[in-house]
Amino acid sequence: MTSAPETSAPETSAPETSVPTTAVATFESLDPATGDVVGTYPIDDAERVNATVAAARDAADWWAGLGFAERGKRLRAWAGVITRRINQLADVVHAETGKPHSDAALEVALVLDHISWAAKHAPKVLGRKRVSTGLVMSDHSASVEYRPMGVVGVIGPWNYPVFTPLGSITYALAAGNAVVFKPSEYTPGVGAWLVDAFAQVVPEKPVLQLITGFGATGEALCRSGVDKLAFTGSPATGRKIMHACADTLTPVVIEGGGKDALLVDADADIAKAADAAVWGGMANAGQTCVGVERVYVHERVYDEFLDKVTELVEPLRAGSDAAAKIGPMTMPSQPDVVRRHIADALQRGGRAIIGGLGAVGERFVQPTVLVDVPSDSLANTDETFGPTLTIARVANMDEAVRLANDSRYGLGATVFSKKRGKELARRIRSGMTAVNSVIAFAAIPSLPFGGIGESGFGRIHGPDGLREFTYAKAVASRRMPGLMNLTSFARTAANDKNLTTLATLLHGRG
Repeated sequence: MTSAPETSAPETSAPETSVPTTAVATFESLDPATGDVVGTYPIDDAERVNATVAAARDAADWWAGLGFAERGKRLRAWAGVITRRINQLADVVHAETGKPHSDAALEVALVLDHISWAAKHAPKVLGRKRVSTGLVMSDHSASVEYRPMGVVGVIGPWNYPVFTPLGSITYALAAGNAVVFKPSEYTPGVGAWLVDAFAQVVPEKPVLQLITGFGATGEALCRSGVDKLAFTGSPATGRKIMHACADTLTPVVIEGGGKDALLVDADADIAKAADAAVWGGMANAGQTCVGVERVYVHERVYDEFLDKVTELVEPLRAGSDAAAKIGPMTMPSQPDVVRRHIADALQRGGRAIIGGLGAVGERFVQPTVLVDVPSDSLANTDETFGPTLTIARVANMDEAVRLANDSRYGLGATVFSKKRGKELARRIRSGMTAVNSVIAFAAIPSLPFGGIGESGFGRIHGPDGLREFTYAKAVASRRMPGLMNLTSFARTAANDKNLTTLATLLHGRG
């Protein structure tokens, strides 16, 4: 048993809180590459979760009252703390997820633009705006603004423990909400680091708080009366989240994973498409919700593409040493999932060009490329979340689009085509698509991030992500004597006639 990792942000004076400090059960965070203990954290029960949310209520009112300018200033200061200690945070990410340090630093760096964008654009996106009233109600003025919901609960994943939860946390904070954050039980140290860093720039109130534990802690957060809950994880857990939130009619944002496809047209830049497929499928040991899992290649360039992918994958290796480009599987049960998908593909006629069943170890999975895999095999239908690719030959892009859309998921996608890229992108049933690049949409703060189908609903990032954590407040105000007395029992026959005449003039020709 050890204390929190030394790489966490330095302690500051604790913000005001009424959360109990009595002793609680604990759990250990482990290095997935070695099994060594990284840190020890409390298992927060329902009582403690409820107390944390209660403390957030007062903090939410105070934080909302600061206004856009001051909140933006604090958020930019938080980004500054993260930037100056980017390697420190990357150390914590590396220790708890096993991903290479450079990949961890990349993850942290990408979130900084999002913090800056949300801080800058929240006033314009959410601030009060006058809107047209129409001729019938021209004696009124009208406005709409987007008000913070209050307290937002965020349940984060382990695969990108900085970038993904901050996609909800940052935008919720910029909108004026307080946040209670439950990181994955595999990455509690990352969550603690982020919350401690925020407390350095917002020491007055517990605006961003941490709770840690397992599924019961997450369920308690769902039932705690938070005003909205954002969750990233599997569709199965997403259903449990929705069920728990339904009792209190708590609205939810769900990101439930994906089975993303990459399409390669006959005129594509094959070298770049192959590089995108390999990185999109193998980076972070394939543990990426918008990572590439299925590839559909035009028959005219299939052989060339396969040769290039093989060339790029052969030198890749999963390991814990500095030279390894791929780290361990973070969740201990995931190698079994990858093994099952590869076995199903091979048993049903698929071939492993690289890797195969022997590539799956206890902690590490070596890269695997599968071809001739039936479209209804597990490797093509279920989220594998490992460093594997299935590559299929198609006669044309119509077939590629049909196969890409033949999925219960609909998160991201990628298209490589010189002439038809944007056209094909629009035809793919997914929340996001990158053309001639991979996963680019996630790094662009002004674009919404989210999916459809079993990939979930709701959006983070961009204007949609800011509005996701607000409610629309509409105000209609009479600004002159009423032209027609419509909303009164004193309404006269003349009023009715005038309204009918006006309606006919406005809409009668439709």
